[in-house]
Amino acid sequence: MKIQGGGLAAWSIKHPIGVSMIAMTVIVLGLAVLSRLAIDLLPQIIYPDIRIRILDEGVPATVMEDQVTRFVEEQLAITEDALNVQSSTDLGIVEIDITFDYGKDIDVALRDASTRLDRAKTQLPDSIQPPEIFKRDPSQIPVIEFVVSSDLMSLVDLRTWTDDILSKWFINLPGVAAAEIGGGVEREIQIIPDQQRLAAMGLSYRNIVETIQSANDDIAIGRLQMPGSEITGRIGGRLNSVEAIRQLPIGRTDNNIIKLHEVAKVVDSSEDERLRIRANGISGIKLAIQKQPNANTNNVVEVVNRQLDWLEEQNVIPPGINVTAVTDQSVYIKQSLKNAATAAISGAILAMLVVYLFLGNLRRTLIIGSAIPIAIMFTFVLMGLGGLTLNIMTLGGLALGVGMLVDNTIVMLENIYRHQCKHEKPLEAGTHAAAEVNGPIIASTSTNLAAILPFLFIGGLTGLLFSELIFTISAAIFASMVIALTLVPAYAAKVTQISNNPIRKMMDGLIGFLQLGYGKVIRFFLKIKLLIIALFIGGFALSLPIFTSGNQILLPNIDDGRIEVRMVSDSGISVDEMDSYVQRIEQIMDAKPETETIFTLVGGSVFGRSQREEPSRAEMTIELVPADQRDISSQEWIKDIRKQIDELQIAGLRVFLFQRGIRGLRTHSGDEDISLRLQGEDFAVMKTVADEIADKMRQIPLLTNVEHSAEEERFEISIKLNRDRAQELGLDMQDLAEAAQTALQGRVISDFLEGNRSYDIRLRLPQEEMNNPQALRSIILFPSSDGSSPLYLGDVAEIELLDTPSRIRRENQMRIVELSAALADGATLGEALIQLDQMRQEIELPTGYTIYDGGQREALEQQQYQNLILLGLALFLVLVVMAIQYESLLNPIIILLSVPFAAIGVAMGIYWIDLPLSMPIWLGTIMLIGIVVNNAILLVNYIELERRHNNNLTEAVIEAVRLRLRPILMTTLSTVMGMLPLAIGFGEGSEMLQPLAIAVVWGLSFSMMVSLLLVPLVYHMFHSIKDRNKFDNQTALT
Repeated sequence: MKIQGGGLAAWSIKHPIGVSMIAMTVIVLGLAVLSRLAIDLLPQIIYPDIRIRILDEGVPATVMEDQVTRFVEEQLAITEDALNVQSSTDLGIVEIDITFDYGKDIDVALRDASTRLDRAKTQLPDSIQPPEIFKRDPSQIPVIEFVVSSDLMSLVDLRTWTDDILSKWFINLPGVAAAEIGGGVEREIQIIPDQQRLAAMGLSYRNIVETIQSANDDIAIGRLQMPGSEITGRIGGRLNSVEAIRQLPIGRTDNNIIKLHEVAKVVDSSEDERLRIRANGISGIKLAIQKQPNANTNNVVEVVNRQLDWLEEQNVIPPGINVTAVTDQSVYIKQSLKNAATAAISGAILAMLVVYLFLGNLRRTLIIGSAIPIAIMFTFVLMGLGGLTLNIMTLGGLALGVGMLVDNTIVMLENIYRHQCKHEKPLEAGTHAAAEVNGPIIASTSTNLAAILPFLFIGGLTGLLFSELIFTISAAIFASMVIALTLVPAYAAKVTQISNNPIRKMMDGLIGFLQLGYGKVIRFFLKIKLLIIALFIGGFALSLPIFTSGNQILLPNIDDGRIEVRMVSDSGISVDEMDSYVQRIEQIMDAKPETETIFTLVGGSVFGRSQREEPSRAEMTIELVPADQRDISSQEWIKDIRKQIDELQIAGLRVFLFQRGIRGLRTHSGDEDISLRLQGEDFAVMKTVADEIADKMRQIPLLTNVEHSAEEERFEISIKLNRDRAQELGLDMQDLAEAAQTALQGRVISDFLEGNRSYDIRLRLPQEEMNNPQALRSIILFPSSDGSSPLYLGDVAEIELLDTPSRIRRENQMRIVELSAALADGATLGEALIQLDQMRQEIELPTGYTIYDGGQREALEQQQYQNLILLGLALFLVLVVMAIQYESLLNPIIILLSVPFAAIGVAMGIYWIDLPLSMPIWLGTIMLIGIVVNNAILLVNYIELERRHNNNLTEAVIEAVRLRLRPILMTTLSTVMGMLPLAIGFGEGSEMLQPLAIAVVWGLSFSMMVSLLLVPLVYHMFHSIKDRNKFDNQTALT
């Protein structure tokens, strides 16, 4: 008998050795690509944001706003394609963020913004540090951070050693971009004049400044031409010792030279310790290692740790110095990837167990078992070609794909086995079976791809975060189709033994019993099909509120065991007093058994080599032990700690605790879940209104950590010059500014070279003399002359203390007050926004003042809109694929009608497990569109085949669904079991994809009932109408 059909499967059956060699090639290539794939926690995410940071030590926020923020904003606002410009101005620091659309080339935007910044620099004060401009790239977050501490070294020496020696051993390591130092204190030479003695000798601060600057310089004097040679020359005047500074002559009186040490103390000291760093209660220096953008995080950390071990072995790190890791991204990455890989392997094993139970034959089961790793290797090859990395998204995609991998292979294998049971010859059985299922396999694969491919073309964070997941799943689905059409028939045709073992007999008996009962059920349901269809429609209607409720979030909460704490006290507090508060809180946290490390910053914050000094602020980062080593979640830990902190009753101290989730993953431009922006003309009015709104927000139980940007005020010394008096004396504002700076924090007037390092020379008054604002009145501006008294600052200026904003927020060049809050434990974003909207309706704003949303609301609304677009597009593309396959619309519509009812299963899962709606759930629901139709396609295809042999529609439907019961049960259960480990969600990193897997598992489980019950009824109903109309038309013609 001549065998026709079978296509690629028929060729594979005839060429098993060729197929095997191709499979081996795929394995080798897959392993080669796998060894070269970069490893990271998340796909590479480049946010469309640029940040500019400008520092000017000690300058109040109001002055920074007038002298820096306004000028820079004006230029940056006209950056091409800029959507939004926001700024935050604090004591001595301005941070400006420019936001672009996600489609913008961020490198082009950075160049354009840099050009605008260069133009603004010409209008900025000379005292500012060079502005920093950078992309807000998660790769810039340190991959590992250390605190260097010692009982044998002072903080000055420890800072110098860490900067000069330790950090240099890391900066040239493979993959390392920078080794940044923060905290500690640096050496400086302080000149502390005796005001009265200086004035009595007719000298002023300016004499000291001019003497130091003129004496501490190298001046080139040109070249000396000689026969056959040329020599350059200079006057070497650099000061090379502290004693040389002390002996500098600064004036003369009665023929006596006045040396600097006669009118001032010259002290080899250090800068004030205004920022304190600790690791587990031990003071030290922060060393942060940043990786290069495309470097492998795990590899970089491993190289750094190896280098650290080597330095200790070689005594480069001397005894008595401890280098303690306080954050290490690789730990969470390794554990997350391990858990994702475990889920994939566990899923594959469970899927194979299902196959073995149904087939009862180990050799046939091993065919499926071999198909899974080959498909995964094929997927790795495609990942390499696509430039993907190995992360929780791609591994999660493989874990999800494992369940879907076996679908096509089972269909082919089971059909070949069914023909073999008819005692057909091996080649005939394989070819006939392949010819029957080639079309459905290609159709089901095409619908799977059609349902999820639209995700690859969406923008925003969703596209950045999930595109690699979708690519991986798509690659796995494509690989499963190729293997189902090649490897499976090639091997299955060689296994001709008909299973007759106890397991097979038991399953045959069970399936036979189910088929008998199922046939009777379908026969009965066909008589009441309208009622059954109505019941399904009712179930769908009841499930809709689950998808439209306020129980929604953007992304699942990730418990990576990292807690951030921010503490703010009353303005004017000293670093010492703030530190005493922080130490009491440290003790509480250290006593918790779940606490692994505590990293503390008191008096400000550190970013790179820059730092912000704010005595009334402190930050802590707590790393908890891994999730499998503790009995409580991070949120439960926070709840317990917050209660204990409240019991301390520290007056004026506000403590905010956050469980941020994955470092570098931001769903919006701000830091908090909830953000409201208040805009108006008068800042004082805005503060009053913001206080009222904040009080109302604190009454919403779903919110915590409520605060607003104008809440904290700072005392500011205001010196007002008597201009007429100053004019008479020849004084100007610069004279007053220099005198005041000298009195308060001192002025850096030159530098001091020793070896390869440069140290500041600072002129300052004794701190004990400047202990209150009115002490500034006693600053001597000019010395006495002709027996007259010296001129004091109080003679030409008024000094007063003012309340000024501690932080000034601006958006699009206008002042705003930002109100922010975090979600309480168990609260969802959607529910919180509903209550927030109700609160806003009760607020009566003054005329001219507006309030609008920031935070995650816009991102949530955009996600909801994208979900609807994706849902509609997926349904349309699946319909198109099936219409092409069937060259008809009736059967595709019948199959597509089964899709919405899978949502009943998803809704049941969400309700039962009490999950909030999130992007992964929507992704899983949309993925179901392609998966659910697989069984329906096979079922309708077999009904069509049966109708060719049986003109009775009812009998054809019953016989087809009875025969397809086994493969439908087999494919559905194997897919569900393959995804089950991911749905259960063991260990770190599982929270991101667990909701997706839950949606698929519950939806697919329910869709099995839809395929087995609803699809036959809908098919029967539509085709009964079609046959009746066809008969009526024929009757009318005759």
